[in-house]
Amino acid sequence: MPEESDTASTVGEGEVSCQRTSEPEPDETAPLRTVASQRTSSAGAVNGGLERLVQELSTACTPSMAGVLKGPRREPLPSRDEIIRIVTELRSVMFPGYWGTSELSAASMGFHIGSTLDRVQRLLQEQVRRGYCFICAQDGSGSCDDCSARATTKTRDFLHLLPSVKRKLTLDAAATYAGDPAAHSADEAVFCYPGLLAITNYRLAHSLWELGVPLIPRMMTEHAHSVTGIDIHPGATIGDRFFIDHGTGVVIGETTIIGDRVKLYQGVTLGAKRIPVDEHGQPVKGVPRHPIVEDDVVIYGGATILGRITIGKGAVVGGNVWLTHDVAPGGRVTQARVQYEQFENGGGI
Repeated sequence: MPEESDTASTVGEGEVSCQRTSEPEPDETAPLRTVASQRTSSAGAVNGGLERLVQELSTACTPSMAGVLKGPRREPLPSRDEIIRIVTELRSVMFPGYWGTSELSAASMGFHIGSTLDRVQRLLQEQVRRGYCFICAQDGSGSCDDCSARATTKTRDFLHLLPSVKRKLTLDAAATYAGDPAAHSADEAVFCYPGLLAITNYRLAHSLWELGVPLIPRMMTEHAHSVTGIDIHPGATIGDRFFIDHGTGVVIGETTIIGDRVKLYQGVTLGAKRIPVDEHGQPVKGVPRHPIVEDDVVIYGGATILGRITIGKGAVVGGNVWLTHDVAPGGRVTQARVQYEQFENGGGI
């Protein structure tokens, strides 16, 4: 059989044979090579930009950080994740079975508390040490050897305060049950009420605050703030049987003093009216600037109480009140009532 011609051939006058003409086989890898080349080129450009970005973000003192943030140092910073783990473990010691593992019995209770405290002691001691190292590196007040010794002592002292903290929290749970007709038991308050969760974190953090531990107490209360919407500064002083109903939006400032059997509703602010500044215009820290709320006071939702004023024993502050002056013991403060009047024939003009 004659071989096929690669070109058309003339068969006769005026006729053309339509024999198959061979063409080069298509290169199926060409598009892939083109795409790979484009990707390599693109990756080179991206990596070049990424390297510059990494270098810029890794610089210890960028213009935005200079004089504001100190950044990582020789010693690692405190870990937010570890602080959350610690405070969660501590809640399971304060209310075993309600927080953490629920499969506890009288026989296993001691083992649970003991093993939990063993973990907490190691974890907390390291985080307290990091907090001290962060502060001493910032102000040059000591060496990290001092920080380790202080962390060991403060952690031990804190653990010895836990029985007292637990007694206070038990009274808070009882006050929550007594103060809300919708609660069917104190157990329900422990399981369900965000106010009691925030108070638990506060009481643990406040114990560390009173021992002079830096940074860690604030991290504990701000974790509760992020979870519940209740902002209690660890420096505030709060008495027994404290109850926060509903809770969202409650703010309790650093120098607030609250007595026993006080009840707050959602949206209450116990804040500062003004912040004093020094000769350089910088805020003066630690000055008493928040309210004093005496025993048996009730403050209803949305009330804003500002400045170093005193709300006397047994007083009631109504909802949405803006208050910047003292209230006498037993006093009642409410919004002005709306007055409706009807005028006829030009009356009242």
